[in-house]
Amino acid sequence: MDYRRIKRILFVYVLMNCIFISLQNKEEVLLDMMASGGELGWLTWPDQNGWEIGQQAVNGTLLYNYFICNVEAREQDNWLRTTFIQRHPSATRVFVEIRFLVRDCNSFNADSLTCKETFNLYTSEADADIGTSFRKGQFRKVTTIAPDEISGLGDMRINTETRIVDNLSRKGFYLAFQDIGACVAIYSVRVYYKMCPATVKSLAAFPETVAGGENQALREVAGACVENAESEDQPRIYCTVDGEWVVPVGQCQCRPGYEAVDDACQECKPGFFKASVSNEACEPCPKNTRPSSPGAATCSCLDGFYRAPDDPLTAPCSALPSPPRNLVATTAQMAVGKLLLSWTPPENTGGRSDISYSVVCERCDARVCQPCGEKVRFEPSSTDLKETTVTMSELEPHLNYTFTVEARSGVSQLSPRRATSTINTALHYTDPPNVTGMTLVESSPTSLSLSWSVSRRAKPNTIRYELMYRKKDDDEAKINKKVTTYTVLVLEKTSVQISDLSPSTAYLFKVQALSAEGNPSSTGVEQEFSTPPEVPPNQGNTAVILGAVMGGGAILFIVVVVLLLNKRRKSSHARQDPEDAYFSSPEQLKPLKTYVDPHTYEDPNTAVLKFASEIHPNHITKQKVIGAGEFGEVYRGILKVQGRKELAVAIKTLKPGYSEKQRQDFLSEASIMGQFSHQNIIRLEGVVTKFKHAMIITEYMENGALDKYLRDHDGEMSSFQLVGMLRGIAAGMKYLSDMSYVHRDLAARNILVNSNLECKVSDFGLSRVLEDDPEGTYTTSGGKIPIRWTAPEAIAYRKFTSASDVWSFGIVMWEVMAFGERPYWDMSNHEVMKAINEAFRLPAPMDCPSAVYQLMLQCWQQDRSKRPRFGDIVSLIDKLLKSPDSLKTIADFDPRVSIRLPSTSGSDGSPFRSVSEWLESIKMSQYSENFNMAGVVSMEQVLQMKSEDIRNIGVRLPGHLKRIAYSILGLKDQTSTLSVFAV
Repeated sequence: MDYRRIKRILFVYVLMNCIFISLQNKEEVLLDMMASGGELGWLTWPDQNGWEIGQQAVNGTLLYNYFICNVEAREQDNWLRTTFIQRHPSATRVFVEIRFLVRDCNSFNADSLTCKETFNLYTSEADADIGTSFRKGQFRKVTTIAPDEISGLGDMRINTETRIVDNLSRKGFYLAFQDIGACVAIYSVRVYYKMCPATVKSLAAFPETVAGGENQALREVAGACVENAESEDQPRIYCTVDGEWVVPVGQCQCRPGYEAVDDACQECKPGFFKASVSNEACEPCPKNTRPSSPGAATCSCLDGFYRAPDDPLTAPCSALPSPPRNLVATTAQMAVGKLLLSWTPPENTGGRSDISYSVVCERCDARVCQPCGEKVRFEPSSTDLKETTVTMSELEPHLNYTFTVEARSGVSQLSPRRATSTINTALHYTDPPNVTGMTLVESSPTSLSLSWSVSRRAKPNTIRYELMYRKKDDDEAKINKKVTTYTVLVLEKTSVQISDLSPSTAYLFKVQALSAEGNPSSTGVEQEFSTPPEVPPNQGNTAVILGAVMGGGAILFIVVVVLLLNKRRKSSHARQDPEDAYFSSPEQLKPLKTYVDPHTYEDPNTAVLKFASEIHPNHITKQKVIGAGEFGEVYRGILKVQGRKELAVAIKTLKPGYSEKQRQDFLSEASIMGQFSHQNIIRLEGVVTKFKHAMIITEYMENGALDKYLRDHDGEMSSFQLVGMLRGIAAGMKYLSDMSYVHRDLAARNILVNSNLECKVSDFGLSRVLEDDPEGTYTTSGGKIPIRWTAPEAIAYRKFTSASDVWSFGIVMWEVMAFGERPYWDMSNHEVMKAINEAFRLPAPMDCPSAVYQLMLQCWQQDRSKRPRFGDIVSLIDKLLKSPDSLKTIADFDPRVSIRLPSTSGSDGSPFRSVSEWLESIKMSQYSENFNMAGVVSMEQVLQMKSEDIRNIGVRLPGHLKRIAYSILGLKDQTSTLSVFAV
């Protein structure tokens, strides 16, 4: 076959299809192969039989193309390097867009071909152009470029792939393409970085900003308020890696007299006003105010109308209330010297609801009126009355009184006018007659008949009498300061019969006369009378009653004994061994559904068909490789079944050359997963078992594994968000525990996160003990079980239970609160086991709420029966989420232990040679350029930095700020200086 002819065909086909339009949104292009319009000057290595360049004029433009097709030779290593690409100082992340096509290796007929269908992308950074100097060791690999579609002889398919080159820190860089034996043509390479465009949001203007890198997903940008707007704090916003503005912080608001219109503050129109700094619209002037001028902050009141000092400027102006109406003074049925004054509210309140009243009392003789003085008492008060009645006491009889009632509101003090009503009244009343004597007319053991006489004659219908009586024995109660109770009767006659008294008892009686107004006389009569004794009762009746009481008591005693014995017998049946305490709750004894081990089936294929749905491979479209498992690659793809809409899925594949046992182990995970149905458990869509390539289809989780997601978003989420994620994991594990399923490999790497940050438990490959392994090694679909996630009894005695899953959940909690930090850091497995057996437990992560860390410690109890159940964990987390204030108390934090910061030396024991080396050791190398631009180029300068210095050079994320600050603290080796770096 003529491979030179194939190269030329590729070249011509590419040139005929190389015109395209870029629709990228706000990008700064550093390199555009198609737009260069001249010799590219790219370096090829080796010089012979490597990449070739072609050119051809298309529509008046000279286009260049690089291609290679050395599929007939073995061990190909051909390099194509771009010219030096200068970098913007803030652009730490660039995008490389490549348009290319790759020839299908199956289209070549030669049997000896070692053809490949991929090529590699490399990069190398430099501070200056090194010309034609080329060394492969200077380059680091970025990625392998694989086509989505490959081309046959008559079917040329163009691929477009975009890759990210991140963590750039030097002045410029090169790109290089390595061919290892493919037939490939590259006809467009475009290098650009993204910008967040200049914008106005919430009345704050933000400048054009270069998007951050992968390790600085959000770049904070300060803004300034537009004209006639202001803000308490400087407005800020974040620029994402995709060149989009998100999460504005702080808001500018229009000043008084201005309202927000689009992205500006405009003055209020005539007749409108705005009184405060806000983004509210201007309002029409309220009722009873004058029309305002343009840009008014308030509208003034019309004459005769007022605003109270506490009234908002948006409230209408109000007038004074009118006087109270229907003022009436009443003495009937009142005690001596008392008078009731009442009135009805004003007819016009002036438009207000805060009406109150004040009362002024004057006493008058023939010549002059003067204030009543302090002797007269008002109930409840004489001022600030809310009700329309007042009672006055200590008034003198036979005097003329004048009472003035004023209605007031919140604006009364602003006007000299008063709203008053006045009434004149004379206080007249007569004294009642005096009672002169009391006589016992008749008596019995339970009643007494009494009569009394008065000092002068009076008409029966004009005089009433008040009789009070009590037992004389109550005198003792009175001496002991207890309550003495009288029985009071009001009578119209001078005699009475009192019944329901006690035999052989002395009573005290007191009688007073009442006037027509109800006032008692100044004197009365008090006398003692006694009831006679009662005949003794029959003794036989007493004996009968006593016998009945004793018999009833005996029966009651027998009933109580029987009940106690029965309860004791039931209690003895309920006893259990302490070792079973964790597994004996009603929920676990009676699960709604029980997990079935698929390995109990003689034919594993039967288990798969029982618990999983079969899917035809024609309904599955693979899109992209997103990972690799023990059995094969994992793809992102689309599941499209007739009658259902397209669904994004993850596709686990079984690599070629598998054994039957590998196939059974691969499908066993589907048999397990198919038994579960819970929002926090990864959902199985189905399996492919009846075709050559077996597959497991699950729901697609956009954000991937939890540990990587947390590391990529270190410091960007609040404790409340993290605890919310833990709640989802705990709920999923409670469901598995209720199903009697033990996970055995619970870790953040086996938790998947979707676009809504919802966490779901995954990885259900069965963990089994290898019986022939003297070390007791445990295997899962991911390899050996990591010691640092496994409970002590599971390591020592192979006891995997829900309690051991709780231990693992405690480690997951630590991972989440530490943003994906590796548990026990760089300790070996042997060191971890030794430390745990010596009662060492992981310290609290930075900024971890105390309540969350205490729950971790409960999960790490050495005695598994003392660990909480997953149901308890879910309930406790729910309580924390319902009371966010409970997350504000932070657990004690020791930076040297909690984040294992390095000392003044690197991993080999020698001192750090540069700031970059130190930043790389604490995983903060994305800030190397920030330190360099700030002039901090030596470790001596680093040791002098404070928290404000770190913030000023551009480290804004709280988690990153603390990590760098605490690292400097570790470098200083002075724990007393912790407060200097408190953030």
